Amino acid sequence: MKQKEFNIPFSGLKQGKHDFKYEIDKKFFESFGYDEFNEVAVDLTVVLNKTSTMLELDFEADGTVNVDCDITSEPYDQPIEGHLELVVKFGEEYDDNDDEILILPHGEHQVNVAQYIYELIILAVPQKRVHPGIADGTLKSEALERLQELQPKDKNNDNEKNDPRWDELKKLLTDK
Repeated sequence: MKQKEFNIPFSGLKQGKHDFKYEIDKKFFESFGYDEFNEVAVDLTVVLNKTSTMLELDFEADGTVNVDCDITSEPYDQPIEGHLELVVKFGEEYDDNDDEILILPHGEHQVNVAQYIYELIILAVPQKRVHPGIADGTLKSEALERLQELQPKDKNNDNEKNDPRWDELKKLLTDK
């Protein structure tokens, strides 16, 4: 999915550092067919360092994505931060097999960074999404109350007979 607003034209730029700022929202992810975010508000800065032989791109993402909690399905804002460094070199043909090096054919005058932005933000979101209200006990939800009701109770069955062979083995663990 190529998005024209994420094309960075580097051919007319002088050597040195150049800043590009983007505001990423939900429409950006919808264009990739990704619908796991309820809302997105991410500020992204791309610093392009142009040298005579290559380009260095430094991506910095900071913001929030609204996602559903994996435990309660309650939506919440997940703060995210992300960083990505990409080196753009020039060669015979286009090659993006390496995560950190992009090879553009000679004669190209712009680079599209949409795919890198997409991957940076997706990977900045934790794999397990847990509402912060669960950890501090402030979240009150029907699903959470039901999970607590169904949680296994601690059973102390000390009065069951133990196999004496296991007792002897357990002593070995404590005797050091």
